[in-house]
Amino acid sequence: MATQQERKAARVFFRRMMIWISVVAILMVAAALFYLTAGDEPVRPHMIVAAIIGVFLSVVIGAGLMAAVFFSSRSGHDEEAGRDRHADDSED
Repeated sequence: MATQQERKAARVFFRRMMIWISVVAILMVAAALFYLTAGDEPVRPHMIVAAIIGVFLSVVIGAGLMAAVFFSSRSGHDEEAGRDRHADDSED
């Protein structure tokens, strides 16, 4: 079982990781918009909005779920869930 200090450290790590993920997502949006505007054809406003939403959400959701896996492992939630599952298995 993780101590309070380990859980607090895991929360700080998760928060820092999410900030970095958001920064990377913003940079990816900028790169996608640069790529879209580099062509010869005009870029319509709905295409810009779709690219911003699509790229940002894809990066944040994908990397955010991975960060949640790391948080779960570092904070001790995985051990608690595994212990509860093994306790339930032994009762049967």
